[in-house]
Amino acid sequence: MTEVDASARRAVEAVWRIESARIVATLTRYTHDFALAEDLAQDALAEALAGWPEHGVPANPGAWLVAVAKRRAIDGWRRAAARDEKYAQLAREREINETDAGANAPWDPDAIDDDVLRLVFIACHPVLSREASIALTLRTVGGLTTEEIARAFLVPVATVQQRIVRAKKTLAAAAVPFEVPAREEYAGRLSAVLSVLYLIFNEGYAAASGSEWMRADLAREALRLARVLAELVPREPEVHGLAALMEFLVARFPARLDADGNPILLADQDRARWDRALIARGRAALARADALGRGRGPYGLQAAIAECHDIAASVDETDWARIVVLYEALGRIAPSPVVELNRAVAVSMAEGPATALRLVDELVAAGSLAGYGQLPGVRGELLARLGRAEEARAEFTRAIAQTANERERAVLEGKLRAL
Repeated sequence: MTEVDASARRAVEAVWRIESARIVATLTRYTHDFALAEDLAQDALAEALAGWPEHGVPANPGAWLVAVAKRRAIDGWRRAAARDEKYAQLAREREINETDAGANAPWDPDAIDDDVLRLVFIACHPVLSREASIALTLRTVGGLTTEEIARAFLVPVATVQQRIVRAKKTLAAAAVPFEVPAREEYAGRLSAVLSVLYLIFNEGYAAASGSEWMRADLAREALRLARVLAELVPREPEVHGLAALMEFLVARFPARLDADGNPILLADQDRARWDRALIARGRAALARADALGRGRGPYGLQAAIAECHDIAASVDETDWARIVVLYEALGRIAPSPVVELNRAVAVSMAEGPATALRLVDELVAAGSLAGYGQLPGVRGELLARLGRAEEARAEFTRAIAQTANERERAVLEGKLRAL
């Protein structure tokens, strides 16, 4: 492969990583066919791989991919004209500028004007199970691999693959219309939509695999969608809670990496570099959620935990006792072994590592986090603080073996060397 070919391939991969959700969303709206939209996007990607090395990367590569995919759609409809005149007519109509076509349409305050968010709502159709909806949307909208989704769900890769395949077949068999649901249908899909945005954000905040610790573009896109959703359904406290959580976490981005892209853990971050405007936005979003008077749900509680960190002047001045209480509340309304692991970390700061180690050992005995690299990583930290170096080495070694992200592995290797 020549240097030109390699450069073009890197450009294609970068554009696809950043723009894939928008491209598929735009094509789904254009074709009203989810599977076709994915196929067209992949065809356009193949054309880019073939043409960009020779002709160069276009000025607006995302728009170029959409234009190529639309042209292929129109060509396909035209070829099928003899078989089905309806598609030919649709192709002719859709060649007209869509902006001009909709210029005189009445304004609909309930309309979802964001293509990516529209696609999320469509993919979270009630005909699918919650797990299938989330897996399909994470794959298509979030651009996550099946391996990354499997890690997020703590299930085998094959399970995720089966969910995605079944979801596509179910949508096709049910002849689900690819259109935005009516407002009265939002509630039935909102929980899945929030889960999707949350998991997309998590992958951006701490990438499950690869050579980069963060995928900031992915996290910021999830935040943007959460903000749009909060405007769309302003009476839903958990939407504001999720937006607040993301605001608080994105505020730390300027201090999370050093100049070489290596992780800087929370205890070592320069808090003066945190984005105070985003922290203020997070506090305002959390206040809006509380003002609705329906109590805090899982996202609101996580936002409150993040707020405790963001308003503290240092790790030592953090209100760890309050964080422990918030995790206890979160564990009651949304029980999860990951929540319990995070609670153990907070307990270690509030009460000491010995108490926290007992909680972590209970999780180890339960086996619910088997293969989850964070578990031996946390246990190694606690053992190191207790002076049990040999046991800590074994735990860090186990964590390294279970961690797919290169930067996170490097952090663990540094802790191992420090022992």
